[in-house]
Amino acid sequence: MEINQIYINLAVKNVQETKEFWTKLGFTADEQMSNEKGVCIVMKQGQISVMFLQEDYFRTFSEKPVPEAGTIQVLLALGLNSREEVDRMVATAVKNGSSQHEEPQDYNGMYQNSFWDINGYGWNIIYVDSPKLPE
Repeated sequence: MEINQIYINLAVKNVQETKEFWTKLGFTADEQMSNEKGVCIVMKQGQISVMFLQEDYFRTFSEKPVPEAGTIQVLLALGLNSREEVDRMVATAVKNGSSQHEEPQDYNGMYQNSFWDINGYGWNIIYVDSPKLPE
């Protein structure tokens, strides 16, 4: 079996602000899969999308409680093509209302920078230089 697409569902307080934040980072919204209850942000065309769903609508998918602001249930990681792209995305995110999560880290072949988005989700942005990874 092989997965052909990934859709991540995350609860948000304001769909429009979330859409504006992610499009400022250079991603597009799939308008066919978006409405006032949620926005589908395409991370990789045809493969990975994040559905940012209005909290009350998100709650219709599960009886479990949505974590309160300030708690963490998941950290998400996005891989980019260079250290420069990683730093550029984090800088753009911070410029548009997110906050720096930690200082950039270099793990001998894997470079990471990170931010908390406007909804409080943690995003680790990474670049993996495979030839430089330890054996």
